[in-house]
Amino acid sequence: MHWKSRLLSAAFAGIGLAAMAGTASAAGPTCKDGAIKVGAVSTVTGPADFSEVPKATQAAFDAVNAAGGINGCKIGYTIADDKADPAVAAQAARDLIDNKEAVALVGSASLLDCAVNSATYSRKKILSVQGLGVDAACFSSPNVAPVNVGPYTLSTAMAYYATNELKTKKLCAFFIIIGGTQEAYKKAIENWEKISGQKIHLLDLTLPFQGDLTPYVIKARDAGCDAVLTNQVEPQVVQLIKTVDAQKITGINWLFLAPGYTEQVAKALADTKQPIYVGTEWEPYTEKNSAANAQWIADMQKANRPLTAFSQGGYLAAELFLKVVASIDGEVTRESVAKALHDMQPLTNPLAGSPYVFGKAKTHSPMQATKVMKLEAGAWKVETPDWVVLPQAK
Repeated sequence: MHWKSRLLSAAFAGIGLAAMAGTASAAGPTCKDGAIKVGAVSTVTGPADFSEVPKATQAAFDAVNAAGGINGCKIGYTIADDKADPAVAAQAARDLIDNKEAVALVGSASLLDCAVNSATYSRKKILSVQGLGVDAACFSSPNVAPVNVGPYTLSTAMAYYATNELKTKKLCAFFIIIGGTQEAYKKAIENWEKISGQKIHLLDLTLPFQGDLTPYVIKARDAGCDAVLTNQVEPQVVQLIKTVDAQKITGINWLFLAPGYTEQVAKALADTKQPIYVGTEWEPYTEKNSAANAQWIADMQKANRPLTAFSQGGYLAAELFLKVVASIDGEVTRESVAKALHDMQPLTNPLAGSPYVFGKAKTHSPMQATKVMKLEAGAWKVETPDWVVLPQAK
């Protein structure tokens, strides 16, 4: 069998790419100096640390390199810390593109990379397979296609789950708005309204990142909400539920996005009786016996990397990028990588509930599926063994 066919067959079968790497052939990808240069712009220091995403990408690339590379081409990977500073992010991108001569960006995870650098990526004709799309611009750029569902599509999916499975009639949503995310969250609810045929019962865009949440839980109770969706992160999820318990509120399902799906949240809320649901970006990372997680777990353990949802995103970005590189006949350049990503067929991976495709669209949100976890006695339990796939808006 042709080298490229063997590699792609192995990849689609779930066999690690590293196991098939290293075989040279006249056909397939080639590279100058034996290296394919790739980079990532990520927030490592500052108000957030997303370094686990590109570090997992690095681990996946290291495994392939150790096995001889892709058709003899090894991946030279550079992680640039943008420090959550727009000026630093802009400089980091320019350095990767102009000085490091990256052919693509893979595994980036940043608070502001997409917002700051999308125009640069378009101008330089370089594409980014984002490991974790955070800001709204990651899902509204022709040159960026994240491998995660993202907070906006996930908001729609969790609202859809509430309607479809929890039989919610009065859905309420409370969102924290940071930067230019207001329109994206409003659009997420509008998409749910189109899919479900329902109208949002209460939409509040003033939820604070810090501060007393009592007025908000009282507002939800008094409005008669039977389900509440919020976009809070780990500490605020705990604060909200403890506030609900303090007010002795019952009869409301509480729905959160992926940042609420942590073992710390589960432990902190072990005593609550509130019905708590979270949506995942990928196969639930706490399911250590899941067949879908097997290859990721094996590769992360070999690299001595922690098993986190963030590392799933970085790993998935690397795996998908390597499959695309394997499809290239000839020199791997910025142009050939862009063409391969634009022309690619959808690729499946057991970590994700949707096929990934970059394509030629002006915006990209390829991932449209989640699994839902429910908190029970301090542990996350899989509520939906099958993926909840978001239908197209009518």
